[in-house]
Amino acid sequence: MKCDLCDKDAVVHELIVSNGQKREIHLCAEHASAQGYAGPATSIPKEIADKLEENRPQKRSRLANCETCGLTLAAFRRHGVLGCPECYHAFERHLEPLIGRAQAGATHHCGHAPALAPEHIDRQLHRTRLLKDLNDAIACEQYERAAKIRDQLQNLEGPVESERE
Repeated sequence: MKCDLCDKDAVVHELIVSNGQKREIHLCAEHASAQGYAGPATSIPKEIADKLEENRPQKRSRLANCETCGLTLAAFRRHGVLGCPECYHAFERHLEPLIGRAQAGATHHCGHAPALAPEHIDRQLHRTRLLKDLNDAIACEQYERAAKIRDQLQNLEGPVESERE
């Protein structure tokens, strides 16, 4: 593309849209600087060029990508599909807000209870709460409270020890 004002190659290209009318401006380096446009630098000082080159790999390493399947964050955003189960860990920081919006604020799976056995589910939930309370009591060195919770667990039907692990 040639400069609009002379026959040199244009280095500044601008598209101006005003009242629905499109106008293109093409200027060489001389005419661009004369009209106040910042033209491209002809040469960059070596220390700045070296600094830019040093920073380039660091910038790429900050971009998330899955080490297992190679999916990049940009590809995920473009397609909306993860490549493998490890992508959830690689993109965790970016997925949490998306999952939270889609699941009414929930970011962790809480399980789904079948409608056929509500009493079994209630017993399981009660046992799970008791186990959590027992662990909390032991961690806080509240051994009397822990003994009471242990007794409640023993009164429930079924094995307790296998669920502690």
